Amino acid sequence: MTASYEVPASKEQFAELLPATRRALLHRLAVGQNNGRAPSMVGAVMREGRMVWAEGYGAVDGQVPGADTQYRIGSLTKTFVAVLALRLRDEGLIDLGDPLGKHLDTPEGGEATIAQLLAHTSGLAAEARGPWWERTDGALRPDLADIFGERPQRHPAGRLHHYSNPGFALLGALVERLRGDDWGTVLRREVLEPLGMDRTTLGPEAPHAAGWAVHPWADALLPEPAVNTGRMAPAGELWSTAADLCRFAAFLLDGDDRVLGAESLAEMRVPAVGPQDPQWVTGYGLGVQMTRQNGRVLFGHCGSMPGFVSALWVSPEESLAGVALANLTNGFEVSALASDLVGTVADHEPRIPAPWRPLDEVDPELLELTGPWYWGATPFALRLCAGRGLELSPLGRGGRGARFRAEADGTWTGLDGYYTGETLRAVRTAAGAPSHLDIGTFVFTREPYEPGDAVPGGVDEGGWR
Repeated sequence: MTASYEVPASKEQFAELLPATRRALLHRLAVGQNNGRAPSMVGAVMREGRMVWAEGYGAVDGQVPGADTQYRIGSLTKTFVAVLALRLRDEGLIDLGDPLGKHLDTPEGGEATIAQLLAHTSGLAAEARGPWWERTDGALRPDLADIFGERPQRHPAGRLHHYSNPGFALLGALVERLRGDDWGTVLRREVLEPLGMDRTTLGPEAPHAAGWAVHPWADALLPEPAVNTGRMAPAGELWSTAADLCRFAAFLLDGDDRVLGAESLAEMRVPAVGPQDPQWVTGYGLGVQMTRQNGRVLFGHCGSMPGFVSALWVSPEESLAGVALANLTNGFEVSALASDLVGTVADHEPRIPAPWRPLDEVDPELLELTGPWYWGATPFALRLCAGRGLELSPLGRGGRGARFRAEADGTWTGLDGYYTGETLRAVRTAAGAPSHLDIGTFVFTREPYEPGDAVPGGVDEGGWR
């Protein structure tokens, strides 16, 4: 007999925010625009794949800006370039462990791997050769060799995190080399058009904000130049809107097979550098920043160019994203604003979980793997999940838990923490019954140090006493 269930509430049913939530969001935006002394600011929220709120504060050309007003997004551009690099990897054209020099004739940085460039561990200098590249025409640096000054290699590749704008210039050149077209055209064709991001461009298109510097001791403005940075463009050239960045946030969260799958996007937000213990606060993955704020793990990126600042933070657990854009130089308020927009919605309207559902099918051989297991004398529980996945959870104090993805060869691959990328094997007896679990050589048995179990080094014959 087949069980029947009520049809779950649709996402559209919860699309509109409550009036109290909208007022709290507007209040936070207004405080941000005032405290940041920004000529204009736009905030937006993405929830469950769609923009559910967007407001502007201040003025652009005498009008209140909106979700369709373009701002320069600076280093948020890097996340787009990272998506292009992961596409090359998924197509088999590169491996993230390849040294850049294998694919690109470059005067510097050729020994760094592509993954190191994406994670800012290449050791390359933070900035391009002078003068200040963000405020001077890219024609001053026509070739790759022209972006490097003295001591281009500041640290050994792979040694530590050192943010490098020239590193992403090299990644843009890598895209051009392998695609046979300029990186902006490739981005438009392979990412922006499929995602419907028609208002994300290399140059400003009306309506757009002008960039301003705000005097530190007076309420006065000075126009900032908006130049084409040429070879350095992949480090921070793009212009975009709150609406487009909400579309991008939805893609980063759930993936789109026309652009990049969810599995590759999840790989981007695994911390490649920075603390990886359970209490980590900040980190950097492959083209994305990560932060832990108020118990909430966010990923995304911040950006700045002369006259503009931006921030995009995504909460995977809550399917929420906050976007903040402003037209002033060095406005650090936007990062906090974007994360606070996420927190405001999460606190006012906690995510309603999807209804619990039984598995579509249950394999008896997998079912008998579930239940308690012991690593030595430490208890764990193994659960069967959708897609033949497994979840290992510690019982009591301590222990390393992880989720595992099922593979075609009958093994599982770790997705979290210490066991990320490690292989789980279910070892069976000659009769076919489960004997033990092997996770990267760690052995889990059905009983704690039971005599006769497959415990490396054996079990004392006297047993427990």
